Amino acid sequence: MKVRTISAAVLLAIVIPLVYFGGIPFALLIGIIGLLAAKEITDLYHYPSVIKIITCICLITIIYSNFDSSTIMFGLNYQVLSTILLGLFIPVIFYQVKGKYTTEDAFKLVGFILLIGMGLSYFILIREYSIKYFIFMMLIPILTDTFAFAGGMMIGKHKVTKISPNKSWEGYTVGTVMGTFIMTVYYTTFINVQTNLIMIIGIILMLSIIGQLGDLFFSAIKRQHDIKDFSRLIPGHGGIMDRLDSLIFVALIFMIIIDYL
Repeated sequence: MKVRTISAAVLLAIVIPLVYFGGIPFALLIGIIGLLAAKEITDLYHYPSVIKIITCICLITIIYSNFDSSTIMFGLNYQVLSTILLGLFIPVIFYQVKGKYTTEDAFKLVGFILLIGMGLSYFILIREYSIKYFIFMMLIPILTDTFAFAGGMMIGKHKVTKISPNKSWEGYTVGTVMGTFIMTVYYTTFINVQTNLIMIIGIILMLSIIGQLGDLFFSAIKRQHDIKDFSRLIPGHGGIMDRLDSLIFVALIFMIIIDYL
């Protein structure tokens, strides 16, 4: 627990100033996070070095394709998507015979790059749009997860799924209720005092649940490979992907409903 606390403190000391300043420094942080995530996934499947490099390039392209709406690279369009698809599919021709990189692997990487790349790209876009909205988006899954863990420890009895045997319905309920309540107070205090309260509660509730589904999705990947964490990069916390799971799913939905906030 002490190691976990120290790691969290160090991470916050690095991340909070970059979130506050935003712009290029924050975008660079997101790019580094993306590269670390790419390494964890490609290491998980033991891909050849060339495939790992191509994956990193494709992921960075997605992450920065919409930075500040138009700068750093270029807008995410059909040309970019076509280049990424070809970059991931063509190597199959050379590695298929050796069994090191198959068609199934290529499709896995396409899904991973789109999911993680778009989610991290949205981190940048939402931070540029409003730091209050960014904090709002990030705190929903973080608080939900924190209270779900505490609730599960205290009163958890009924397991949710074998995918993540430590998760309980009681914990999820506590996490969802407390996360929704606290973030509703945050929204009505710091973002919009005169708002449709019922609609905001509904949106926060949905984001809280989506975050938990994201956690379960990545838990399924770990269960499939019989691992506890994606890596040991962060002492007491696992890898980058272990921290991104619910945040990625929330970011994807947040971009869909942001016009209603």
